[in-house]
Amino acid sequence: MVTIVVIDGQGGGVGKSLVEQIRKAIPKGKIIAVGSNAAATSNMMKAGADAGATGENAVLYNCRYADIVTGPIGIVLANSMLGEITGKMAYAVSDCDAKKILIPASKCPVSVVGLAEKPLGKYIEEAVSMMKAYVSGLDSR
Repeated sequence: MVTIVVIDGQGGGVGKSLVEQIRKAIPKGKIIAVGSNAAATSNMMKAGADAGATGENAVLYNCRYADIVTGPIGIVLANSMLGEITGKMAYAVSDCDAKKILIPASKCPVSVVGLAEKPLGKYIEEAVSMMKAYVSGLDSR
């Protein structure tokens, strides 16, 4: 079984949408919701995550055991999401062995060259499609 860690902050809106779509596309996946605050975790749990945890240590711990880590691009940037993402959190995400599938965010002060401007929902659909293809590759081994 593949373990997918969904990380989000603020209100958890991106994470909530990811959890909902991952649950449909990869029904056998274990989805762990990790919020940088309780509201984000709660919203992801309501969306159908199997387990949830909150805070810096939850990110550090769960990234070690993930096959896939996903969330807004800010989860790899220290002090993003109005300071909710600590340097240790960003490092844990970027340093873990999991496949990282990140969602670009217009509020993030980072621009990624080559990305076409799309609605957030389209980015989430594409991310879930990438996850599904990645999981299929793992299953065929």
